[in-house]
Amino acid sequence: MIVDLRSDTVSKPTPAMRAAMADAEVGDDVYGEDPTVTALEHEVAELLGHEAGLFVPSGSLGNQLGLRLHAKPGEEIVCDSLAHIARAELGAAAAFSGITFRTWRAPRGLVEVDAVAELIAPNAGPYLVSTVAIALENTHNFGGGSVQDQASVDAVVALARANGLGLHLDGARLWNAHIASGLSLAALAAPFDTVSVCLSKGLGAPVGSVLVASADRIAEARVWRKRYGAGMRQAGILAEAGRYAIAHQLTRLADDHARAARLGAALGADPGLIDTNIVVLDVADAGAVAAAARESGVYVSALGPRFLRLVTHLDVDDDAITRAIAVLTPLVS
Repeated sequence: MIVDLRSDTVSKPTPAMRAAMADAEVGDDVYGEDPTVTALEHEVAELLGHEAGLFVPSGSLGNQLGLRLHAKPGEEIVCDSLAHIARAELGAAAAFSGITFRTWRAPRGLVEVDAVAELIAPNAGPYLVSTVAIALENTHNFGGGSVQDQASVDAVVALARANGLGLHLDGARLWNAHIASGLSLAALAAPFDTVSVCLSKGLGAPVGSVLVASADRIAEARVWRKRYGAGMRQAGILAEAGRYAIAHQLTRLADDHARAARLGAALGADPGLIDTNIVVLDVADAGAVAAAARESGVYVSALGPRFLRLVTHLDVDDDAITRAIAVLTPLVS
């Protein structure tokens, strides 16, 4: 029995999702003629409280298009030091768009408005780099799936508006934040100018993300998507997987959260640090633990010398959690 806890990206399409994909109506999306892609874009935009959406192959591309809409080459976006856009997208903002970052420190990735206010430099003049946008992440990947405090987010939104700054949300796992917090997706996403959400993580679709924003911004993003080589033709087969996931696999994210809490409790994690479907463990040698666990059929991610990450998802049931606990307990004790 293999129990793969490396990421929720490893989940596979269910038979019902595969059937829906096979029956999807398709057209040429580069010509704007794929009805299933168009339906997905409209549905996600409406759920998130925005005018329009754009289907893209990956969460990283969704983020990069969003950042590109905010900043020209030589301009600055600020984010926290653990942000996915700064740490896990291989410098794409600099390579593709000439964007620079400055970062604030945020325990568990949770934003505090004072740290942001101290860092931003709007209209810095002709000799310094000007901040043009603030980026947040919810849930926060390297923060251990932490859900942002909405009052703190609201304070950052107010700060951005007062200083004429744009707002981007990396909402790869915003679906998990919605389930964990009880707040609507629109409440979490509408305050931002651009939001990227993934379909291929907890929702269980095989590929794809959606960027939402105003209609004008999405029209510009569509040009940049093509320019980056990511125009897709009969993509409705993929888009239908996302539509199925939202309709049938959103509320079940609560099961992943409950299993993560059970897993974390058994392995000695602080229960107050498990908000959603990610468990982070501080161990003496993360690489050695991951290697030993793999030999017993339990796959986990070593993301640093002491940083072990375990992620529950669609393909990890209660029996799999029992197996993972049995294998990992002697390794992390």
